[in-house]
Order: sequence, then structure tokens, then C-alpha cells
Amino acid sequence: MKARIENILDFFYPLFKRFFDRTTFRYAACGGINTIFDILLFFLIYNFLLKKEMLVLPFVVISPHIAAFLLAFLVSFPTGFLLMRFIVFQDSALRGRVQLFRYFLAVCFSLLLNYVFLKILVDQLHLYPTVAKIITTFFVVGVSYVSQKYFSFKTSAEQLPGT
Repeated sequence: MKARIENILDFFYPLFKRFFDRTTFRYAACGGINTIFDILLFFLIYNFLLKKEMLVLPFVVISPHIAAFLLAFLVSFPTGFLLMRFIVFQDSALRGRVQLFRYFLAVCFSLLLNYVFLKILVDQLHLYPTVAKIITTFFVVGVSYVSQKYFSFKTSAEQLPGT
């Protein structure tokens, strides 16, 4: 499966070679695919599983857009980690469990950003939840790339820009 994904990416890379290095291209492609997967899951969960209704749990009630976001995350987190570890950032010398922990921390920060933006865009600005999720995703992707490249899957030679 890994080789198949790499072959597909390598087939399309020459089209983007003058714009991106291989790692950035693979990040954009894998991250983009996982993001589309996450948005699709969000849409399906919000509209068909939750039917746009509050999720009532024993100790808390969660709004449908936040519940859909959290449930989609439970699926897209492992797929995102596997793509980043085995396809994008293969040169990282960090051990797998260190990468997973750091990836989890970076994703938790992204989750916080997602939550804040969704609350503002849906609850305050009254945007449709799927549209708000797409807008939020554009901002969070940039933050996520920097945190993954220079923290989660850092190689010994990499430093944060400007250091």
C-alpha cells in the first residue's frame, strides 16, 4: 500500500516540482486527501448520523457540529498520522512513539484552533457548519504543516524558520 501511494505521488510530482520540494508536495497531497476525508466524514456524521441534532451523553450535551468534528477526528487522526509518518516525513530519526506523541500534541493544538474557529463561525457568525469547517481547515493546515515538519517529525538538521 505504501509503495502504491508513493508511486501515485511520484507520478504527479513533476507537475508541481518547480513550486514545491518533494516533502512539501507529499504533505500537501497526503494532508489534502486526509482533509477531504475528514470533511466528508464531518458532513456525513453531521447530516446523517447526528441528523443535525444535539448529541446527548450522560454528563454533557454536545452541539451537532462539534460532535461531528470530534467523531470525524477519531477516524482522520490515525489515517493522518500514518500518512505523515510513512509517506511524508520518512527521514525523521525520532522513534515512532515519540512521533505519535508529538503528532498528538500538534493535533491537539489544531483541534483547539478548529474548535475555536467553528464556535465563532457557526455560533457567532451563523455560517453553515460544513462551510465553516472548510474555512477553518485552510487556516489550520498552515499551522499544522509547521508543527509537524519542525516538531512531530523533526530531523536533526531541521530548525524552525528564522532560528
